[in-house]
Amino acid sequence: MFKKFVFLIEKATGAAGLLAAFLILPLILFTVYEVFARYVLNSPTIWAYELATMVTGTCFALGMAYTLRERAHIRIDIFYDRFSEKTQALITIIGYLFLFLPIIWLLTHALCLYAFEAYMSGERTGQSAWNPPVWPFRTTIAIGFTLLALQATAELIKFIAILVGKPVIDRPEKERIRM
Repeated sequence: MFKKFVFLIEKATGAAGLLAAFLILPLILFTVYEVFARYVLNSPTIWAYELATMVTGTCFALGMAYTLRERAHIRIDIFYDRFSEKTQALITIIGYLFLFLPIIWLLTHALCLYAFEAYMSGERTGQSAWNPPVWPFRTTIAIGFTLLALQATAELIKFIAILVGKPVIDRPEKERIRM
């Protein structure tokens, strides 16, 4: 059961990471078009700045869980790398249970409420003449944090499995199927 849960979470995380990567291309196109329109045509857009900000935030939000899955977040491991795999797992479990998971789940809950409130109130950005509604962006941020919380839960399960001697992922990390 845990293997299937971890597999499903990692599949969703991989899909979100892939989407975040593909969003970089339109972000580049918006930015190049805005620079061209502003400096060559002398006719700046009213939408490029806010759209670029929202797409950049979406890339970060959707990429967080993928980065956690790939263990690519910055870690200062002066001592950690010197410990055995089981000691590393125990340290990580303690950190996840008492620090990371409670904070990330509370933050996820608050962000979901924040997105819902923006939807219900019809809130707009107020940053430009375009003035789009903010609920789609806040929803993607809430989705990104939900995926991060789920991936952190999957990571906790994997570390508990290592600690008890029954790894959830049987193959080496480098051989994992990437999505």
